[in-house]
Amino acid sequence: MGANIPSSDLERVVILGGGFAGIELAKKLYSKKYQIVLLDKNNYHQFQPLFYQVATAGLEPSAISFPLRKLFQKNEQFHFRMTKVEGVDTANQEVYTDIGIIKYDKLVVAIGATTNFYNNAQIEANVLPLKSTAEALNLRNTLFNTFEKALLERNAAKRKALLTVVIVGGGPTGVEVSGSLADMRKLILPKDYPEINFDEMEIYLVDGADRLLSGMKEHASHKAKVYLEKLGIKLIQKAHVTSYDGSTLVLGDGSEIETHTVIWAAGVRANALKGIEPELILPNNRISVNEYNQVNSYSNVFALGDIASMSSDVPYPKGHPQVAQVAIQQARLLGRNLNQKSTSAWKKFVYKDLGSMATVGRNLAVVEFPKMKFSGFFAWCVWMFVHLISLIGTKNKLQTFLNWVWNYFTYDQSLRLILSPKKEEKINVDSEK
Repeated sequence: MGANIPSSDLERVVILGGGFAGIELAKKLYSKKYQIVLLDKNNYHQFQPLFYQVATAGLEPSAISFPLRKLFQKNEQFHFRMTKVEGVDTANQEVYTDIGIIKYDKLVVAIGATTNFYNNAQIEANVLPLKSTAEALNLRNTLFNTFEKALLERNAAKRKALLTVVIVGGGPTGVEVSGSLADMRKLILPKDYPEINFDEMEIYLVDGADRLLSGMKEHASHKAKVYLEKLGIKLIQKAHVTSYDGSTLVLGDGSEIETHTVIWAAGVRANALKGIEPELILPNNRISVNEYNQVNSYSNVFALGDIASMSSDVPYPKGHPQVAQVAIQQARLLGRNLNQKSTSAWKKFVYKDLGSMATVGRNLAVVEFPKMKFSGFFAWCVWMFVHLISLIGTKNKLQTFLNWVWNYFTYDQSLRLILSPKKEEKINVDSEK
């Protein structure tokens, strides 16, 4: 089996990863100058900021995904291959994949990040991460399967454990999942499961920092905490999870929480890539790059987004934040630079922080722009507008907008389906009273 990429007189740029950075770069490169080869294990782009809405049955996966081939249908010099990248050989300018070896003239690494379990194998085996569409669907299935089990459970202690959800990590994902689950507990679940008393359902948010949304300013952190407490979320701060065996979560102080659902949003780690010189790989797998996003010591290898660490940008000595805007801005500049006739015309990358935001539930959000900050209903509307226009594809924008409008006025979602691709296990319930 081979990649079957047509030969060309054009210089070949191979892009690893179809995330924000990868597709932005592919759009910016001149097709008259380059043959563009994009490699990804999925044949679609995933809009990560809305994974939590898929997980909590607010949106269908198709609303936040877009086929990569469709995105570049009109570019004859664009070639996509769905494959798993196994490593690179920079000396011979080759990428090793499960469909064969692919040669390159220029290589761009934009493989993003994955969940960081901090080397705890037990936690990794038992918690629910949220870094892909597949993981979002698995979380949705798990949540509603657990509610079905709780409905049948007669033992009060076991039912309480089934109804207890713990979210680990107080960043945007953790805060947004917590708020969404609180809205479901109040507005949706009592209608679907009238036999269950959802006053028994407890939602915990565990965070190792002393304040939520540590990447934002104190005002946003305080507001997020106030909103979550108003929604009935139990906050546990300055605490770390030491173990979780699938039923009992243990914190650093020895306290325990009985739960069958732990959502892990505690951190990210760049995806590893074999073949780059070890001294260029930082402890969190990020690759050291210069101000042009060139991997240090290579002239024709570049890294973008979550995988890249550019310590030369003075305000960010440990590398830029691992957020979409960094990836997009780096990709746009790299595309401009590569389109130039000479490297003497290249510009150095300087990150422009456009702001941060997080939603905390229905009508509640926090927004920080460079010269202003606000919260509440207006911030929630701004959050929705920004995310809506950021989606790829008119159909996706329309589908998402209609879902949001319907949910807002009906206080309901219609996507609470348990879709399991494998043979379902029989639900075993203790008949003890």
